[in-house]
Amino acid sequence: QVQLVESGGGLVQAGGSLRLSCAASGRTLSVYGMAWFRQAPGKEREFVAAINWIGDRTYYVDSVKGRFTISRDNAKNTVYLQMNKVKPEDAAVYYCAKARVGTIRTSWADFESWGQGTQVTVSS
Repeated sequence: QVQLVESGGGLVQAGGSLRLSCAASGRTLSVYGMAWFRQAPGKEREFVAAINWIGDRTYYVDSVKGRFTISRDNAKNTVYLQMNKVKPEDAAVYYCAKARVGTIRTSWADFESWGQGTQVTVSS
């Protein structure tokens, strides 16, 4: 079983940048697709970005396209989410997740492992 630990969340000003990391232990991530989801208070968990096992394909929800970048370093067993031009509506708890397969997945049901989440707060 893999354990996922997110870090890098915190308080950021609107328009600023933040880099989230998701480190895995217990199992290699290198053959699995990975994704970031987020959940704001009172809202359902929302897909944000996904990356395939090798890192050459990515997919984003429309609201973050051009601002967020998902990447991975399989040698470090870590996935990242670079958040630029952050908006107040980006505030949420961000979760990384490991898919059951190596391709891009966007539905929460396709993921079998989740981190505990990291809070992103945006000041306007």
